[in-house]
Amino acid sequence: MQVARCNNCGANNRIDETKLLDAKAKCGRCGVLLESSVPLITTDARFEQDILQATGAPILVDAWAPWCGPCRAVAPVLDQLAAESQGRYRIAKLNVDENPETASRYQIASIPTMLIFKDGRLVDRLIGAQPKQIIASRLAAVK
Repeated sequence: MQVARCNNCGANNRIDETKLLDAKAKCGRCGVLLESSVPLITTDARFEQDILQATGAPILVDAWAPWCGPCRAVAPVLDQLAAESQGRYRIAKLNVDENPETASRYQIASIPTMLIFKDGRLVDRLIGAQPKQIIASRLAAVK
C-alpha cells in the first residue's frame, strides 16, 4: 500500500500499487483517477500483469540489485522522475537477484539496465547509470 495525493483536490488516499499502475485507482473524495508518485515493485510473477498487459503511458523498468553501486546511485533519480511524471510515464523496479526469470528473458547482462515498454512492447533500453536528463528524454521520445 502507498499513499497517493490527489492532484485535483489534494486528498491523501491509501491505494494498492497495482491499481495505480493499471490506472484504476480513484480519489475517495472527488473521484479523479490517481497517479503513482513512487516506483512500482514488480516481480517475475507479476511482470506480465504489471508491465506487459499495461496500456497507455510508457513504463520504465529499472533492473537493479541491492549490491550494485551504480544502481543505488540512479535510484533517487528514478524516484524523482516518478514523482514528476504527472501521468506521462510510469516507473517500475525489478530486483534481478530475486527475479532471474525476467532478467534472463530480457537478456539483462549488466545493471543498471532500464527497459522502456509501451503497450506491452519493449521499445527502448538504457544500460548503465544515466543522468536524469537522458532518462527523461528517452521516456519523452516514446509515443
